[in-house]
Amino acid sequence: MSDEVTLNIEGMTCASCVSRVEKIAGRVNGVEAVSVNLATEKAKVLMDGGRLDDVIEALTNAGFPASKPADEQPTTASKKMSESRQMALRLLVAAALTIPVAFVEMGGHLVPPLHDAIMGIVGMQNLRLVEFILTTLLILGPGRVFFAKGIPSLLRGGPEMNSLVALGAGAAYLYSIVATFWPSALPSETNSVYYEAAMVIMTLILLGRTLEARAKGRAGAAIEALLNLAPETAIVVNDDVETETPVSEIRRGQILLVRPGSKFPLDGEVISGSTFADESMITGEPMPVEKGVGDTLVGGTINGMGVVRMKVTATGKDTVLARIVAMVQDAQSAKLPIQTQVDKVTAVFVPVVIAIAALTFLTWLILGPSLQYALVAGVSVLIIACPCAMGLATPTSIMVGTGRAAELGILFRQGDALQRFAEVTTVAFDKTGTLTKGKPSLVTMLSDNRADAISIMAGVEQNSEHPLAHAIMTEAKENRIEPARITDFRTLPGLGVEGNMEGRRVVVGSERLMREKGVPISGYTARSSAMALEGQSPFFAAVDNELLAVVGVADPVKPEAGEAISQLHDRDIYTIMITGDNAATASVVARQLNINRFVAEVAPEGKVGAIRDAQSHGPVAFIGDGINDAPALAQADVGVAVGSGTDVAIQTADVVLMSSDIRLAAAAWRMSRAVMRNIRQNLFWAFAYNVVLIPVAAGVLYPTFGIMLSPMLGAGAMAFSSIFVVGNALRLRSYSAGRTA
Repeated sequence: MSDEVTLNIEGMTCASCVSRVEKIAGRVNGVEAVSVNLATEKAKVLMDGGRLDDVIEALTNAGFPASKPADEQPTTASKKMSESRQMALRLLVAAALTIPVAFVEMGGHLVPPLHDAIMGIVGMQNLRLVEFILTTLLILGPGRVFFAKGIPSLLRGGPEMNSLVALGAGAAYLYSIVATFWPSALPSETNSVYYEAAMVIMTLILLGRTLEARAKGRAGAAIEALLNLAPETAIVVNDDVETETPVSEIRRGQILLVRPGSKFPLDGEVISGSTFADESMITGEPMPVEKGVGDTLVGGTINGMGVVRMKVTATGKDTVLARIVAMVQDAQSAKLPIQTQVDKVTAVFVPVVIAIAALTFLTWLILGPSLQYALVAGVSVLIIACPCAMGLATPTSIMVGTGRAAELGILFRQGDALQRFAEVTTVAFDKTGTLTKGKPSLVTMLSDNRADAISIMAGVEQNSEHPLAHAIMTEAKENRIEPARITDFRTLPGLGVEGNMEGRRVVVGSERLMREKGVPISGYTARSSAMALEGQSPFFAAVDNELLAVVGVADPVKPEAGEAISQLHDRDIYTIMITGDNAATASVVARQLNINRFVAEVAPEGKVGAIRDAQSHGPVAFIGDGINDAPALAQADVGVAVGSGTDVAIQTADVVLMSSDIRLAAAAWRMSRAVMRNIRQNLFWAFAYNVVLIPVAAGVLYPTFGIMLSPMLGAGAMAFSSIFVVGNALRLRSYSAGRTA
């Protein structure tokens, strides 16, 4: 039996690192598959019989320290912010060493009198010695990482970003050492130093990595925000003694006291008191939810105005909040199909770049004016071609997109569902509980005195289990109408109910019951027939054989369902409703919502067949909420479970909507489109940047235009490409659920 394990991986800087980690881990005995995510710095390893320690040892020996995630580990956001602070310190030291050298060399080139003045005061050889010392300090200090990681990777035959920087900056440094200490070894016209180039290259890349780490921290802010929802302590009640206790020490079954304005520490149920809970951070719905004895509470949500006691029903990884965080982290760690194609390119990219740099150097050495030009061109190619942007293009967009979706109440349980959802051409819906409210409601009522009619009907129906009874009792409760006092209650199977109200006989039921009791209803049969055509079930109520009310009960369509369907139609998405309900009711709902097609009176396996038929025309997403929807959710290209539904449906789905608002389905589709568009933008930039600038760095413009790209400009451009990709992905943080794709 295969087991999937997640490892933390350190030391990855670019897409080539990702490819190398996957190859190293994949060669370990027992490893079936490896998937590495650069943005989250995690690897998913599928093992069958092997030893995980062997994988960790192989990766660590290769320069990529690996470890098992601890139970309490920093999130990507906090980890990256910590890294960015450490890198900022290294950057500060690097800048302090680099600025004097850059000022002297670059300032001297731009302002000849400054150059003459410096030479007159210090002298060329002394200046070169000072620059040598400062450059050496930079290489041994903040810049050591490039050589400590890059050179071993190069020697092992797996060069990556650090290798390119080490080769480029190292070549400029070594050339400058020769020009400083053995100037006679070089032609007089090429006797120049490039200390400032080596220093500026390393400093700019350190700047880029610092900004990148900070941006990655912002990308993981959604997970950080979710984790911060849970309080650290709770008030435990034991024999009326209240004790403040760390949440980590609380166990299932314990009783907690939650005061107004506090967060519910864990999942549980109310055992005393009542309140309203603000669950917007979990469901995305702004309206507080009424909570009374027996109602469930979600850890991390906010208690309103009441004091309640709750019994803990879930702790640790079993809480709703923990499961949401786990879902989002899994999605963020996923590798989309489009990333596989990118990985194939980047796997050979760095070796090809080194070959291009070597060819460039040799070409300029043979055909160019001097060794100096050959060095500049070769180093520029090495520096500008680092594939950081390629490696970050996809995972960073996934990370930000799934995090923002979670904030909106949309959970992508499977990261690759982002790409599959964006390709969907048909969306199929279950009816009951998905497009409709899922419980019968009083839709129509004809009566001279509505309040009295509801009171009498509620009195006779309060002991019944019929759907009509639930609808009437809900209506009475919502309008705060007290049920009338009824005695001698009796059920009339297949017809209705009857009872006695202060000596008066009350009957509630079907048209047939009214006729059997002699209640005149001829003036209302046409209206009851119209109700039936509208998908309602008509019922009558009478007191002492006089008609009291005509009511229509139905499972009403959700108010937002029409808007959700309209949003999908606006984007040319074909819609289908698949239901086990009768064709007449399904026809009414489909007509009300303007659904393209409906399939009615089907069993769960029939739903699967209907989806298969739809898949012959393109990818299909299915949205449902019940146990009987699980097979259809699994069959669809993308299964979407409404969060108010059953655990079975949620566990089967690829995407979970945390509230019953079906508009989130349309928002999830738009989010997937936005993320994929963002990924394509990033990949275009990453590849276009290299396609355009590598030839420029190699000097193709020099013969015609006299343009030669400086290695320092190459380092700046390379750093900017990574920052651009991460910055573009961060735009997804402002995505709104109501925005169109």
